[in-house]
Amino acid sequence: QVQVVESGGGLVQAGGSLRLSCVASRIIFSINTMGWYRQALGKQRELVASITTRGSTNYADSVKGRFTISRDNAKNTVYLQMNSLKPEDTAVYYCNIQPPIGGLWGQGTQVTVSS
Repeated sequence: QVQVVESGGGLVQAGGSLRLSCVASRIIFSINTMGWYRQALGKQRELVASITTRGSTNYADSVKGRFTISRDNAKNTVYLQMNSLKPEDTAVYYCNIQPPIGGLWGQGTQVTVSS
């Protein structure tokens, strides 16, 4: 079964850090750019960061300099290191390929940043 499983979210104070992980099926992980997305309450889902199979990265302006995306090809895992978190980073975070496909959305992991 082709799927992704996200983990690592939680409650953190502003200025804190979290590291998210996403394990994906090898069949999709090995050949695709992977992305982290987030959806805040009442807002549309947005792309936060992406990483190609060769390791080239791209970030939304709102997280540049604070978030770092990386991937471990041996473990079929993509990570999102989030530092200097802000209350506006509060959202459910998802991973998917980039561009995303509808059937691959997982449960996501909740990140809540308190002020």
